[in-house]
Amino acid sequence: MAAPSADTAAFFRMEGVSKRYGGVRAIEKADLAVTAGSIHAILGENGAGKSTLIKIIAGVVAPDEGRMLLDGREVSFASPGAANAAGIACIFQELSLVPDLSVADNIMISDPPRRFGLIDRNAQRRMAEAALERAGAADIHPMALVKDLPLSRRQMVEIAKALARKPRILILDEATSALTAADVSKVFAVLKRLRQEGMALLYISHRMHEIAELADECSVFRNGRHVATYPAGSKSDNEVIEMMIGREYRHIFPPKGTVAAEAKPVLECRRLGWTDRLRDISFSIRPGEVVGLGGLDGQGQRELLLALFGVLRGMTGEIRVDGAPVRVSSPAAARADGIGMALIPEDRKTEGLMLPMSVRENLSFAALDRIAPHGIINRGIEDGKIEEMVRLLSIKTANPDIPVGALSGGNQQKVVIAKWLMRGPRIILLNDPTRGIDVGTKQEIYQLLRRLADEGAAIIFYSTDYDELIGCCDRVLVLYDGTVKTELVGEGITDRALIASALNINAGDGVPASGAAA
Repeated sequence: MAAPSADTAAFFRMEGVSKRYGGVRAIEKADLAVTAGSIHAILGENGAGKSTLIKIIAGVVAPDEGRMLLDGREVSFASPGAANAAGIACIFQELSLVPDLSVADNIMISDPPRRFGLIDRNAQRRMAEAALERAGAADIHPMALVKDLPLSRRQMVEIAKALARKPRILILDEATSALTAADVSKVFAVLKRLRQEGMALLYISHRMHEIAELADECSVFRNGRHVATYPAGSKSDNEVIEMMIGREYRHIFPPKGTVAAEAKPVLECRRLGWTDRLRDISFSIRPGEVVGLGGLDGQGQRELLLALFGVLRGMTGEIRVDGAPVRVSSPAAARADGIGMALIPEDRKTEGLMLPMSVRENLSFAALDRIAPHGIINRGIEDGKIEEMVRLLSIKTANPDIPVGALSGGNQQKVVIAKWLMRGPRIILLNDPTRGIDVGTKQEIYQLLRRLADEGAAIIFYSTDYDELIGCCDRVLVLYDGTVKTELVGEGITDRALIASALNINAGDGVPASGAAA
C-alpha cells in the first residue's frame, strides 16, 4: 500500500497557505504534499482547519497567502468550477444535491450532455448509470428523486456525482459518515481501485479504523497549523490523537452510574409496531439509565426514535410515561411538560439546525415557551439560558449572534444538543449524535450524557459505533428486522455479543445476554 514519498513525487502541493476570517486564524502557514496513486488522510479535531484547507483546494475560498502547485505548475482557483476544470472534485460532508431533481439530473447538473442545444436526457441517463456503477451504487435508479432516497443513498449519489467529473484529485470529507456498513465496504473498494488507477485522494475522517484500512500517508493539523506528516501505520492511535489535540489522550468513557433497583420506569413501550419497519417492540427505561440501540444499520433503530417522538403516523401499541398511557401524536406532544422528550436528530444540517440563523436563534427556538411566557421574548431569561448552555457544553463561538453555520461540525452538534437541553427534558433520544465529529468533542458528549443520566434523565442512545455502546450504555437493545432480538446488560455488552446479536446468530458460550427484552 505504501506510496512514493510526497516530498519527492508530489503531484499536488500547498506551501505556506494561510486564511483568516476577521481575527480568527483558520489556516496558518499550512503545507501539504500529495502523490498520485495514493490516499492521503487529513486528521485533526473539528476547528483544526481541515475544512478551510479543502475549501481552498476546491476553489470555494481564496487563501490570503501561500501558493498551490499542480503537476509542478502554480495554480489558483477563483471558483469551484475552475478547480473542477483543473481536475479537482470534492465530496463535502454537507450534501450538495437538489432534493426535487432526479439522481441523473444531480449527477450531471454542472455539465449535462446536450443535443441541438437541449439536454440529451437519454445520454444523461446513460452517463449517470455509468457514474453510479463506478461508485458502487448501480442499484440506485437514475430517475429516482433524490428527496425519496434515505441519507445513506444520497451520500452514494454525491460520490457518483464527483466521479462523473473524472477528477485527477478526489477529496472526501467524512464521505462515509452517513453510509451503511454495506455501502462503506463498496466505497472502500472504489477508492482502492481509483488509487490503483493513479488518482490522488485526500481523505478526511474521524474514524481511525477507516484511516488504518485506506491511507498511505497521514497529515495532522491542529489549530490551523500543519503538525506532522507520517506513513500510515507508523503511529499508534493514541499518538495520533495526542498530536491532534495537543495533550495526552486516554480514550476512557466516564464511569457508569448506578440505578436504584426500586426505581420505577419513566418510559415504557408495549408491543410497538409501524408498517413493516417496527414489530412488537417492548422495553422500559428508568431515570438515570442510558439504554443503547444496537444492530446493523437500517434495522428499525431510527424509526423507533421517530415513533417515540411522535413523527410517524399509524403507530400501534402503547407508550406509558410515569406508568400512565400517553398519546404521542406529534413532536409538540412529545416535548410537552407532561412527557418531556427531546430528540437529537441524525442529520444536524437539515434536521437539527437553521444554518443561516444565529447560534442564539437556534438555541432559543425549541424553548420559546420557556423564554417568552407571554409571547414576547424575555431577553434576560434568554441571555441567561444561552450563557448557561454555552458554558455547559463548551460551545466555541465568538458570540451567540454569529450564524450557526459558521461553527465547526462539533460545535454545531453541541448547539443541537443544547437547544433541547434548554427545555430540561426528562427523556432524551439520540440518533447517532457523534457522527462526523472529532475525538475530543466525542469525549465531551460522553461526559455530558453521563452527567445528564446521573441527574435523572432517561437516555435512549442509538449509535453505529460499537465502542460507544459498550462504553456509554447500561443496557443495549439489539434490533434485527424491526424487532428487539437481544438485550445485553452490563458486562455482557461486548464487541462479540453486539456483532453476533446484530447478525442474529448465537454468540457462543461465555457471552452473557438476557434474551429478548420484555
